[in-house]
Amino acid sequence: MSISMRAAPRRRRLVAASGAGFTALVLALGATWFGGTAYAATLFSDNFEDGNSTGWSKSGGSWAVVADGSQAYRQTSTGADAKAQAGSTWTGQSVSARVKPIAFGNSSRSVGVAARLQSLSNYYSLVLTGSGTVQLRRVSGGGVTTLATAAVPVSPGTWYTLRLDAFGSALTGFVNGAQVASATDGTFSSGKIGLMASYASASFDDVTVSDTAGPGTPSSPPPTPTGSAPPPSPSSSPPPPGTCNTGGAPVGFAAVNAWGRNGTTGGAGGPTIEVDTAAELIAAIAQTGPLNICVKGLITVPAGMYNVSSHKSIIGVGSGSGISGGGFNIGLTIDDAITSPPANAVQNVIIRNMMFRNASDDSINVQMFSHHIWLDHNDLAQGYDGLIDVKRGSSYVTISWNHTHHHAKNMLLGRDDADDLQDTGRLKVSYHHNWFDETPQRNPRVRYGEPVHIYNNYYFHNTDVGVACQTDAGCVVEGNYFESVEEPISNSYAGPGGRCVARNNIYTGNEPGAPDCSGTVEEPSAYYGYVLDNPADVKAIVMAGAGVGKI
Repeated sequence: MSISMRAAPRRRRLVAASGAGFTALVLALGATWFGGTAYAATLFSDNFEDGNSTGWSKSGGSWAVVADGSQAYRQTSTGADAKAQAGSTWTGQSVSARVKPIAFGNSSRSVGVAARLQSLSNYYSLVLTGSGTVQLRRVSGGGVTTLATAAVPVSPGTWYTLRLDAFGSALTGFVNGAQVASATDGTFSSGKIGLMASYASASFDDVTVSDTAGPGTPSSPPPTPTGSAPPPSPSSSPPPPGTCNTGGAPVGFAAVNAWGRNGTTGGAGGPTIEVDTAAELIAAIAQTGPLNICVKGLITVPAGMYNVSSHKSIIGVGSGSGISGGGFNIGLTIDDAITSPPANAVQNVIIRNMMFRNASDDSINVQMFSHHIWLDHNDLAQGYDGLIDVKRGSSYVTISWNHTHHHAKNMLLGRDDADDLQDTGRLKVSYHHNWFDETPQRNPRVRYGEPVHIYNNYYFHNTDVGVACQTDAGCVVEGNYFESVEEPISNSYAGPGGRCVARNNIYTGNEPGAPDCSGTVEEPSAYYGYVLDNPADVKAIVMAGAGVGKI
């Protein structure tokens, strides 16, 4: 599903700066980046895409930056207690990294991440062991105390996302977004972060340190949304645990009467089932006929893309449900010869309130003239290729209220410059109220689609480009809030140019860019009605409402 990236893309300007200068800059900024607004700060981040390990100091083992899908930091020796450390003396910290065990010296050996590392013999760690457990540890004077443990299937060669939160005396460990361990311990109050490979070989990638556990929230109640439904009420409580909300309706292109469908209803009219295993989920999404599928828990599926059939609603239960390890494919098998929508194209699919982690390819792929698709209130991060890609003549899609983060290649619309026969006149997609949170590029990257409606989204620190409207695409970009985005909108980003209209957007923060945007575009209002939120309110509205646990 991959597509070539722009040559030599710019890397993160703040968090990818290296060495002592980077540390000093981050410490100076603290938790009030770009204009003094207080919210969660990324204290440190390294995805190793620059090909080096500048800023890391190593002890034991054999460390090198290598290609492992993307660039990753690998420790290859199983004969050493290997450690790498970075950062500064932070107090509250949330340390996250993708970790892939390769080989364990024996079943008691481990790989993982460390927090509040005061020295190589004094720190907290969250590790995977060769015996199939995750352990939350305190290492003091070199002695190891296991504070909490849980059974977790550990397969060498598989990526896992580990997160260790250390705030006050509370320690909490997560694997693939699910809490697995917690403890209270006040031995260490501050320190650096580290990567651990104790007599084991492993790859590490996408290391991030935040001063807040989970997404930041506004410091004051956000204004009530005035635009597109279904906006959350900022004063209301999150849905109760165990909720599977199969109601709601989209705004935007997924609501349009076209191609023989009047709007997107998913599994409406069909039975409702609950799934909590990979086998149940894979079987359910492939069934024929309308079906509401309530996904309970974060389900690890084997690597691969799993086909979703027509008339399905796939809804996460509560705020911690979804899939890890694979992705959803909405569309027929690719056939380059087809240039008009086939009668059996996949249609009428809803995916809401789902977490996507560690996809082996795309997290969600929509292709081959699939239509009337609504992707809403999901949390997507740390996949291999695209988080949400729409291509090959697909149309009448709404992508709304999603939180995307910890990933480079975010959302692609239109696969290739040569797909004109399938894409011209199609790829009609609405993107609204999404939180593009430090996703460097493809926010979205657009080819051919017209009109592509991108409105009321919050862009934060997208270091390569925000909206790239290319290859004769027509984009209307309005009412968005761009914060610290040097190139917020471009129709000359790479390859053939597109056309775009930019209006009523806010550009603010550190080195705010101006839109590079020209041409005329068909108006989205010719297809559907909508009401814009005030762009000055969009940041607060989107941070409060995007992602899981909000419907």
